[in-house]
Amino acid sequence: MSGVGRIVVVGASLAGLRAAETLRDEGFAGSLTLVGEEPHPPYDRPPLSKQVLLGRVHAHDVGLPSRREVDARWKLGVRAVGVDPIKKRVVLADGEELPFDRLLIATGTRARPWANSDEARLDGVLTLRTNDDAARLAELLDAGPRRVLVIGAGFIGSEIASACRERGLDVTVAERGPSPLVGALGGTLGSYAARLQRAHGVDLRCGVTVTALKGSNGRLTGAEFSDGRRIDADVAVVALGAIRNTEWLDGSGLAAGPRGVACDAGCRAFDMYGIVTDDVFVAGDVARFPHPLFEYQMLSLEHWGNAVAQAEVAAHNMISPGPDRRPHLSVPAFWSSQFGLNIKSVGVPTFSDQVVIAQGSLREGRFVAVYGYRGRVTAAVSVNRAKWLEHYQYLIESAAPFPPAPGAADRSGSPEPVPSDVPSPQLLSHGPTVALTGHLPDRHLILVRAESPPTAAHAR
Repeated sequence: MSGVGRIVVVGASLAGLRAAETLRDEGFAGSLTLVGEEPHPPYDRPPLSKQVLLGRVHAHDVGLPSRREVDARWKLGVRAVGVDPIKKRVVLADGEELPFDRLLIATGTRARPWANSDEARLDGVLTLRTNDDAARLAELLDAGPRRVLVIGAGFIGSEIASACRERGLDVTVAERGPSPLVGALGGTLGSYAARLQRAHGVDLRCGVTVTALKGSNGRLTGAEFSDGRRIDADVAVVALGAIRNTEWLDGSGLAAGPRGVACDAGCRAFDMYGIVTDDVFVAGDVARFPHPLFEYQMLSLEHWGNAVAQAEVAAHNMISPGPDRRPHLSVPAFWSSQFGLNIKSVGVPTFSDQVVIAQGSLREGRFVAVYGYRGRVTAAVSVNRAKWLEHYQYLIESAAPFPPAPGAADRSGSPEPVPSDVPSPQLLSHGPTVALTGHLPDRHLILVRAESPPTAAHAR
């Protein structure tokens, strides 16, 4: 811990809070500053698209419990606008500069907005990312709109649609891809999700896009689709995935771009040349990190559990000497609750070429789908059958052969694998919650040879 007297954490949500707690747990007694763009203390995001929309809890009552006192300076309601890794300073929008010995980047993501800014400003058009967003959407749903339009059928869009149907509201879901959740779970489970939504009364429209949101006197009145059809709607929720908050790092020399900030397995950020830094760390949704179970591809995860685990590893490594540092190798895991189902996943379903229903059946609505890639198990998704996931996590961690052999697990499912049919993200309205983003830092470099200096490089 020698030489580490000042730590700045940019991002005051889940990852930032858990990192701060871990720093204090492990004996860091120096100056600790947390910077957050939102004015609110850290809060829990998963309930925003579930319990909050169902009226079971208010959007501003989902604060994250603190595991301990962190004794930190909190700079909330102010953005970080730049970092100078040479002078080791973070620049804030209010003009203040924060010196650091170690910096943790945990700025997460924001909701992708509707592209037409005039239409996006219509009353009734919104995204769902913050607790303020959730409070406004819950208020609109309480008013009993004639119809809700959800644009994008990923997990957030599907959970919003589920909440609307549970409230008895008419809802239309528009998805450019072939089915809901297909970007995260592939074609077999995507087709199942489509049947499930329609069975619950969702007006599901796949293979189409919303071409225009229509309004009158500043209020949303409806939408037009690429197939020429129109609907009337009072509320439109734009659920087109997330944008990683990396723009503030432009010019920093770090490997930061639209897919996140590249780092090594110890959460140390890469610079734009692929050289690892030793004083800038990354954690949470904004991070891209390699994982040996998935061919060392750089993963970007929008997962609660990953944010916690990675923040704890980053905090430990920030104040530990090299031999005592540890890697972040947790198997990705996430869950969703929608249309009466509990969906849980371990591994990376999109890192697959085949899938098999290893237990249960799609027909009964209780099953485990196991994914494989080049003959080994890479993921498992359970629907109302989560008790088996620990078994499949072990198979993933041990690179067990695919399809999994019968044995301890109940193999009442169909034993024949089928193609997992994971589409290109470019074909979807929604983005995957686990993104495979290649092997190298985000920026492409052109090396220009010259007499003096010997080598110059330009990023594009």
